[in-house]
Amino acid sequence: MDHDLAVIGAGVVGVSCALWARMRGLSVALIDPEEPGAGTSYGNAGTIATYGCLPVNDPSVLRGLPGLVFGGDSPLALDWGHALRNPLWMLRFLANCRARRSDEIAGHLAMLLVQADAGLNPLLEEAGAEDLLVPRGQLTVWSTRAGAAEADLSLNRRRALGVEIREVSPREAREMEPGLVLPIERAVHFPAARHVVDPQGLVRRLHTRFVEMGGESVRARAERVEERDGGVTVYAGDDIRAGRVVIASGAFSRRVAGAGAEDVPLGTERGYHLMYAGEAGRVTRPVGWAEGGFYATPMAAGLRLAGTVEIASLDKPANRGRLAYLARKGREMLGDLPEPTSEWLGYRPTLPDSLPVIGVAPGKERVIHAFGHQHLGLTLGGITGRIVADLAEGRAPNADISAYAPGRRYS
Repeated sequence: MDHDLAVIGAGVVGVSCALWARMRGLSVALIDPEEPGAGTSYGNAGTIATYGCLPVNDPSVLRGLPGLVFGGDSPLALDWGHALRNPLWMLRFLANCRARRSDEIAGHLAMLLVQADAGLNPLLEEAGAEDLLVPRGQLTVWSTRAGAAEADLSLNRRRALGVEIREVSPREAREMEPGLVLPIERAVHFPAARHVVDPQGLVRRLHTRFVEMGGESVRARAERVEERDGGVTVYAGDDIRAGRVVIASGAFSRRVAGAGAEDVPLGTERGYHLMYAGEAGRVTRPVGWAEGGFYATPMAAGLRLAGTVEIASLDKPANRGRLAYLARKGREMLGDLPEPTSEWLGYRPTLPDSLPVIGVAPGKERVIHAFGHQHLGLTLGGITGRIVADLAEGRAPNADISAYAPGRRYS
């Protein structure tokens, strides 16, 4: 056997799994054709969103679906051709928007989120990466009276699940973030949140420490896996033999043949960002505009506007309308921004119930799934890695993970 564990995927989830397993003393190979953190982990909004327990599956989606989808000023876009080609996925998603089911999902997300820092902080300490995180919380603002009034329901749901929330007046919100020019009807501060000034830099730092500790990093594409002879063979150019394998390839996890991921209803929420070099000083922490559906985050490379949701296929070209939406809304939020210096499209791996897949694949005792974290990969990567390390050692995690099982019902 070459290794105790092979991890396929070098995004934040995969690298966290590999480092946690190496910290436990396991022999680990990390396999990806690209540089660590070069995919979806590169382009996120940078928030450690421990407050992010409310799923995209919300009853408001059912009530407002026509306006959300067809409105030209909507943070949600839907490719109807993709929806018609995947009707079961869409029906499952909508079924999970029922109020009772949405509350159940929020509880399952909150259970993971309350452990997020305990999963991430040991990795930061091990890799000496604490300097990449800023503990200034996150500010969310509502710009309309209707939005401000409707916010009570979502805020009370978060409070009931243990999220610390501080109401701030519109005046205090402007004092906290004087760069905001949009109307502010309501604002809240999530003081426990942190943000990462260089998301890919964080993944690289974790990866560097993994290699320093003796982990093997393999630049290759894993085409398929096969359980045999008391272990797993990963076919990635040169065959790699391991006791167990972790599938952590995000939205591309179904493309690893033989891993059971092809049986998981994995979809994609495509997200976009615009970067403005030299404009990081516009805000001092991540600021979310609730009605706009995106964040403005100060990063080492400049100001990042990131967010919105587009339900479409992996292979569809970038939607220029989504990028134009961010640019337009960014000016409404922060005033006369210059032209963006770069743009990006990424692929959030999403299940119809907005819960990640974490656990042993059905019928494949040596294959572990760790993908589908939708908007929370950066936040939940660390705790997912800790859970996977438990499974790789052949023991049960110290928390019930049945809600995230690959073989669960998805609606």
